[in-house]
Amino acid sequence: MKYLCLVYMEEKDLHAVPDAECMAFGQGLRESGRYLAAEALEPVRSATTLRVRDGRLSVTDGPFAETREQLAGFYLIDAVDLNEAIRVASGIPPARAGSVEIRPVRTLDAG
Repeated sequence: MKYLCLVYMEEKDLHAVPDAECMAFGQGLRESGRYLAAEALEPVRSATTLRVRDGRLSVTDGPFAETREQLAGFYLIDAVDLNEAIRVASGIPPARAGSVEIRPVRTLDAG
């Protein structure tokens, strides 16, 4: 099953964990066969939020909500179940300075 591990951190802590450590973790995921994708994100001030309401597009600079923590990156992993996803995600280096939200990926019903 696919799980998205969303990494949240305060902007001041974005570099609290060396990039090399995150890259090494990703390499370990690749070697274990659990890696599907991973990326670090630019700071939230570079975000653009859009909404479509009644056919009208609204574009706003910045994030949807004001929060101290921001989405800093993600790992998309393959795990047998939530327990394995938690075990894998507990090794994500930024979890020591921020938090990791684990979400199962929903399969869309094409019918």
